[in-house]
Amino acid sequence: MLWLPSLRAGMNYRGGANGPRATSLARNWTRPDARTVHAWLSFPAVSNYSARRGHGFSRTTDVIVRRIREPRTTGRPRRYNIPSKKPSGDMQMFILSSQWKLALIVAAVAMAGVGWVLPASGDDQALRAEARLLLGALPDVPGEALDAPDTKLGRTLFWDVRLSLDGETACASCHLAEDWGADRRRYSPDARGKLTARHSQTVFNSMPQSALRWTGDRESGAHQAERSLTGSMGFDSAEEAVAALKRLGYEPEFRAAYPDDAQPVSPANYGRALQAYQATLVTPAPLDRFLDGDDDALTTEQKAGLKSFLHLGCADCHYGELLGGQSIEKFGVFKEYWTVTGSEKQDVGRFEVTGDEADRYKFRVPMLRNIAKTAPYFHDGSVAKLEDAVQIMADVQLGGRLDDQDAAAIVAFFDALTGQVPGHFSPPEEFPGGSESP
Repeated sequence: MLWLPSLRAGMNYRGGANGPRATSLARNWTRPDARTVHAWLSFPAVSNYSARRGHGFSRTTDVIVRRIREPRTTGRPRRYNIPSKKPSGDMQMFILSSQWKLALIVAAVAMAGVGWVLPASGDDQALRAEARLLLGALPDVPGEALDAPDTKLGRTLFWDVRLSLDGETACASCHLAEDWGADRRRYSPDARGKLTARHSQTVFNSMPQSALRWTGDRESGAHQAERSLTGSMGFDSAEEAVAALKRLGYEPEFRAAYPDDAQPVSPANYGRALQAYQATLVTPAPLDRFLDGDDDALTTEQKAGLKSFLHLGCADCHYGELLGGQSIEKFGVFKEYWTVTGSEKQDVGRFEVTGDEADRYKFRVPMLRNIAKTAPYFHDGSVAKLEDAVQIMADVQLGGRLDDQDAAAIVAFFDALTGQVPGHFSPPEEFPGGSESP
């Protein structure tokens, strides 16, 4: 007997300061057993570059039917939900055209036990096809985006240490070029001299994530930047920050970036500008060249690592073109994480934000782009070596350590996720008021 998905769909858009954004697809599936099968659907969505960044660039919305390991314990088929990219859990759905309903049925066939839809051979073509479905290549940044007034403004704001309580702290203070947009320190000092509660993650490739920060408590890059004014930048109020922007001569730049706004110098526009700049910090890597058809972009060991990454369960959470950043998951499925990371503190994760017991020890899944360059690892920076982090993840999330060959291959594959530091990830030549780099 073939179990098919129960289809329920409706189009919904979420608007706000960043414009409309297409929400994620959700489905309930029934399946008769506990076989582990991936089924990945990727389709063009109406959302575009302007939805998050203010520019015209088409994106792809990706949906995964996740691998299920739980054994069937009753005679009734169990129901599983595809996780929403939106971490809040109120999953909203797309109206599917007939061809996508057909694609879902194909996925259901796979879930019923027919097996992988794609060929299982280990040649480059089969591996590439599978990786395209489960992962995906990074999008190109339109050339005009780099010259847009809001992007230029955001770059200046990102590097200007004058825009802080101590006059020495900027976004760039915790997101360093030599650390591929992250911070090699476990915790970063803010403008008040206090250390951040969690490790600072990279800003490269970060804007397409469903939410930001380890607990997913920032809806977008703009939201995160705006809140940083009274956070890391140390101002007592947003009004104090606006006064500082005007005092430093930023008003012409804000007016050029947001000409239709009667009050262009505002916390919201500060956030929008920083989001626009960070959205251009994209780092294509050897994986992307491989997905585009270059067989020589990956070494033999890296291809083996990619295959292990896809088949052992890593891609259950680290999916999409960012290899993560799209869901909230419990850290420590099979074992309490602090027993293997050596963490001094048992961080409760998203529970701190929601107060929901179901969110205890849950964190936003970090993206793996440039992971080989962004040590230390995990929310508390408790693990210094990538090799150790890989085995810890296998132990606490997959239920056992990997054999040495698989672990080494996955670490080699992670090197293929490293791109070049963007050339414009540097201070502008001049800041408002005619001053050179502070």
